[in-house]
Amino acid sequence: MKLVVITGCLGLIGSHVTKACLEKGWQVYGIDKCTYAANTEFIDKFQKNKNFTFIKEDIADIRYLPHCDYVINVAAESHVGNSIVDSSDFLRSNINGVKNLLDLIRKKPTNIEKRPIFFHFSTDEVYGDISNGEHFETDVLKPSNPYSASKAAADMLILAWARTYNLEYIILRPTNNYGIGQYPEKLIPICVKHLQRGKKIRLHDEGEPIRNWLHSADTADAVTTIVESGVVNEIYNVAGGFEQKNLTTAMEIIKSFFDENVGNVYKHLDLGFKRQGQDIRYALNDDKLKDLGWKPKKVFHEELPKIVEYYKNNFKW
Repeated sequence: MKLVVITGCLGLIGSHVTKACLEKGWQVYGIDKCTYAANTEFIDKFQKNKNFTFIKEDIADIRYLPHCDYVINVAAESHVGNSIVDSSDFLRSNINGVKNLLDLIRKKPTNIEKRPIFFHFSTDEVYGDISNGEHFETDVLKPSNPYSASKAAADMLILAWARTYNLEYIILRPTNNYGIGQYPEKLIPICVKHLQRGKKIRLHDEGEPIRNWLHSADTADAVTTIVESGVVNEIYNVAGGFEQKNLTTAMEIIKSFFDENVGNVYKHLDLGFKRQGQDIRYALNDDKLKDLGWKPKKVFHEELPKIVEYYKNNFKW
């Protein structure tokens, strides 16, 4: 049985990774500082499994990691817009928090136990945008906003700690995640939130940016696949295999919310907002991961109506 520490276990991706690891029968220590974006309802659900232990801690402050095989670091500040307004929390969590975890692993006494592998969640945004084609794991990092810069900095820390201190690592760079349990600052839940309140959905840059959509259940499956079949000291891209403009996604959400009886969808949209440092399109080549036997199972157009319906009936924020 594998022993894993999962940071950010109450967020969208972290909760799916926690669920997937528990379903494998692994022992899971879930760490979360329970910020505004945490779904604390997951604590009771996970604690029904005898293999789950919850630890309320901030990764930038934690001073001890349980004995484990992997530290799966999902914890992060991740909203680009917030990072543009004030990057302080992003530097603390995404850089200082990662350094703290790396040092805790580095200082574990190797004469008593094998040091855990640091499995880190990065992002497709570290590459910057790409008009055509796909980014490969070997491409140069060109982050274009404070959020992606903080994630790229973390990636560099990991590579440096690996070379200097002989730490083992895996870096995962996923595309745009979606699913149930996401705080409404991201596109799908915030669209539903605005529609429920009779407000217009504000899309920056006229909704032209293109995103590649990856369900968090598929992301979690990628994690377990890599743990079981992957290679350490490697970087893996993971993509959902489906991309479209944010405008198209918002229009689909509107139609699903109103059960197609919506009339002119543009009356629910505000397209006049421009965002600084806006990336137009992200796209990743994930052949390395697919060579391990992984492929996405969720279909965006099938999952989106389910998610919209969920938020219509279970909105707690």
